[in-house]
Amino acid sequence: MSTLTEQAFWDLVTAPDLGLDPQNVSDNLKLKLHDLTDQQLIEFDKFFGICMRKCYTWDLFGAAFVMAGCNDEYGFSEFRCWLISRGADVFENALLNPDSIAACTPVYHVNEQPYPYIDEYDLIAGLLYEERNDDELPFIPSGSDEPRGKRFKDKAKFLKQSYPLLFAKYWQ
Repeated sequence: MSTLTEQAFWDLVTAPDLGLDPQNVSDNLKLKLHDLTDQQLIEFDKFFGICMRKCYTWDLFGAAFVMAGCNDEYGFSEFRCWLISRGADVFENALLNPDSIAACTPVYHVNEQPYPYIDEYDLIAGLLYEERNDDELPFIPSGSDEPRGKRFKDKAKFLKQSYPLLFAKYWQ
């Protein structure tokens, strides 16, 4: 495989359940990426960046808020990493209908609370590239400063209207 296709990207980034422990998911991706060439790591990172930008929306931020109380930029980034790790179908469905994430199971839990986050999943390819080359991956601007769309209203009645499935499953 000389160039990395979008399908190959999804095959690599999609996490097997592995109990969905975020560390296991990250370790699994690291193992898979070791077999890639430097050029393929660059292409993988580009696909990942595109996905991160696609899901940088207020609708998905609202879904993360309902599901796990996500209320800051860092947490939303880690939520988007988790979303990407669930695979192309879950990802594409979430872009069309954020409430569809309610059907995504299982979800890892910490202290009996849903934990749909993977810390620094988006950095794995870059760190591996840097380790190999003593140089960083080519810089690709991350996009806009604000999520796209209209900010979600964080009152329970609006959240229940906007995310009925997530609200029923996760809101406490």
